[in-house]
Amino acid sequence: MLPLLTNLVPAVLGVLLAATGAAKLLSRDIARVAAGTVLVRVLGDAERAGRALRAVGAAELAVAAALLAGVGAGLPAAGPGAAAAVLGAGFTGYLGYAKATAPESGCGCSARAEGPIGARSFARALLVLAAGCVSAAADRAWWSQVAARPAGSAVFAVAAAVAVFLVSADLDRYWLLPLRRLRIHLFGHPLRAGDAGDAGDAGGRVPVEASVELLEHSLAWQAASPIVRSALLDHWDDEGWRVLRFAGVYEEEVRGPRPVNVLFALDRAATIDTAPSPAVRVSVIDDRTEEVVPLDLSAAVTAAAVTPHAG
Repeated sequence: MLPLLTNLVPAVLGVLLAATGAAKLLSRDIARVAAGTVLVRVLGDAERAGRALRAVGAAELAVAAALLAGVGAGLPAAGPGAAAAVLGAGFTGYLGYAKATAPESGCGCSARAEGPIGARSFARALLVLAAGCVSAAADRAWWSQVAARPAGSAVFAVAAAVAVFLVSADLDRYWLLPLRRLRIHLFGHPLRAGDAGDAGDAGGRVPVEASVELLEHSLAWQAASPIVRSALLDHWDDEGWRVLRFAGVYEEEVRGPRPVNVLFALDRAATIDTAPSPAVRVSVIDDRTEEVVPLDLSAAVTAAAVTPHAG
């Protein structure tokens, strides 16, 4: 069993690093993603931070290629494994520094807009570190291991895929979001609960998941989503409105990137069935000074559908 794991881990790690490395190196949106990371503070501007992310992506691709071909090409297995472990240690250190100095910043790990750094980001970095150490002990090409034990290899591949999905927040849309929607439909059909009229009554209250789903279908969300960097962080009801809070980064030409809170307010009784095009108020608040950030979303959305709200 142990040789099976040792010889297949390089393949899984190689695929993971190839995917994240290619995303960083080839992304056209890397500067915007970098603007939400702590690299901006370290390197001075988003352009340099973007170049740094691309360099990391190139390193990931090189290590991935070595992991996928190393043993089979006659190269020492310890080299690519050790290089991957160094990358994992570097990712862990970077995340620790970012969490300590800029807790609202994004990770930039997969070159996609992500939320603040959390436990899953650290888990993925530590997974790379551990897998790198294991890969250094490989003594047989992964494809010959697959040929020798296809059933065991298939089980390992499924388990590895599950582990990667669990630690990758940017993959949630492929499995977690559909599961959440399934849960909503299986337990009480909450999207129809708004018909009860009084959202505050027991049994008629619209679940927060339904409000989030309605928001994600709105023009307000489409207009403000470039600023948003997190999943839903908090919510509360106030005088008929449901307020949904997300973390974000607003890049201002003069002051540079600013961590902000993005607040959406919509009818707490509305659902996608009762109000498919809801009125949504959007407020962007500076996270440090608590000043309202003047932001005009009317150019991006229909004014009738979105009412920018300051305060």
